[in-house]
Amino acid sequence: MLKKISHVAFAVANLDRACEFYRDVLGAEITGRKFVPEQKAEVAFVRLGGTAKLELLAPTSDDSPVGKFLAKHGPGIHHICFEVDGLQQKLDFLADHGVKLVDAKPRRGAEGDQIAFLHPTSTLGALIELSEDSKSAI
Repeated sequence: MLKKISHVAFAVANLDRACEFYRDVLGAEITGRKFVPEQKAEVAFVRLGGTAKLELLAPTSDDSPVGKFLAKHGPGIHHICFEVDGLQQKLDFLADHGVKLVDAKPRRGAEGDQIAFLHPTSTLGALIELSEDSKSAI
């Protein structure tokens, strides 16, 4: 069912400072930044070597999902993303087995892949994102 870890996402209050830390202190490569207006967030993509990636998520509004997360939990790990094939079929299977879904239908993620989130109340407390490469979903 799960192919691999796609990325781990961190909620941060200040994206510039977070990028500086990962780049200048930890030596990671920032491969891009993107505004995601529908989520009221800005995302920075961090490559660590091999296929390991991080996403740094900063809210552009306090009422955004990331803004609410920061207000409740403070900065830190926001979610983990697993790559899958057949995302809609996985969501249907999970719903049929009582898993609470944030997204019942896939939507386009920040990097163009199809994504959906599983609610932490059904996943032992972790927000889980499932992602399907848009090229393999065709």
